[in-house]
Amino acid sequence: MSILEAKTALDKVITKSRVHFYKPIQIAEILFHHRVNNAPLDDVLSYKNTSKAWRDEVTLKLVGRVSTSSARYQDDLFNANAVPPEALGALAAENKRKHGIVEAYIYQRFSDRFSQMSEALDYCSANTRHDFDILTFIQHFYKQAGLKRSIDKIYEIIVYSLFSVIIESLETKITLSINPKKMGLLEEFSDFATMIMGISVANPVTIMPARIFRIGVTNAADRGLDMIANFGMAIQIKHLSLTEELAENIVTSVMADRIVIVCKEGEKNIILSLLNQIGWKSRIQSIITENDLQTWYQKALRGSYSDILGDTILSRLAEQIQLEFPSTVPDAFNRFLRERGYKPPQDNFWKI
Repeated sequence: MSILEAKTALDKVITKSRVHFYKPIQIAEILFHHRVNNAPLDDVLSYKNTSKAWRDEVTLKLVGRVSTSSARYQDDLFNANAVPPEALGALAAENKRKHGIVEAYIYQRFSDRFSQMSEALDYCSANTRHDFDILTFIQHFYKQAGLKRSIDKIYEIIVYSLFSVIIESLETKITLSINPKKMGLLEEFSDFATMIMGISVANPVTIMPARIFRIGVTNAADRGLDMIANFGMAIQIKHLSLTEELAENIVTSVMADRIVIVCKEGEKNIILSLLNQIGWKSRIQSIITENDLQTWYQKALRGSYSDILGDTILSRLAEQIQLEFPSTVPDAFNRFLRERGYKPPQDNFWKI
């Protein structure tokens, strides 16, 4: 494979990568270990798993986390439509001949992606509840091609921040109790009831605050559950087009009595139609659209109760963004670049 074809394959992976850059960094670390330690590249099996450990060591330094995607999704990196062994071989030869230029190129692209993210997130911190606009914030991520892959997490954070603050501000309570006629059964399983449900014969009723929780990981196929509530509700964020297969997966993979779907306005009727076709509509409590979110954010930030909700929602939004997209610490990243001897590529072929 020519170096042009190999670079095209690499650029395709970089373009598709989310902001954490797990797959490109894995390629960079394979190239680094091949260049420095003569790590063999003949057999994918000899470095497929080892390279994940190399990648994780670097991503922990740079973004404070490691990939939690399925092994199958991670291994897709070496498929024919990504960076197959022949492409990796061409990149390795170029990288070794030019003293790590491909590694430097990948980390420069990583730095540029994080700069785009920082610019988009600055809108959140630079605006108060009086002028923050949720759709303007979302548009920052649509404008940058490199950030579109992370839009699902942005939607999730937007929904969580609004929902969690309103639920908490309402001081909603959940009461857990048993049928008084079942006291004998409760006594028989008193240790179970105390450990699992927090109730006992002496205190057969417990009251707790209503809460909503982010699950934290959505798999690569975007079928995962995004949020759950301790009052029986599950929330699935859908910003992408929903197929019949994905619609069925939402319902069949979520063991909850009530499912709430958050989607774009233009997707609502399509989703309803698909759910009716496959007979799952009865399990959907509601479908919330981008317009609903805009209305609720407007009320929360500038409505009658904005003094109670506004600042708290923006604070929650900023907090969750920082957790999901931990910024590269400039000192740590610059130190990493110095240790490796990387500089922005000046070779016209690799120059960004």
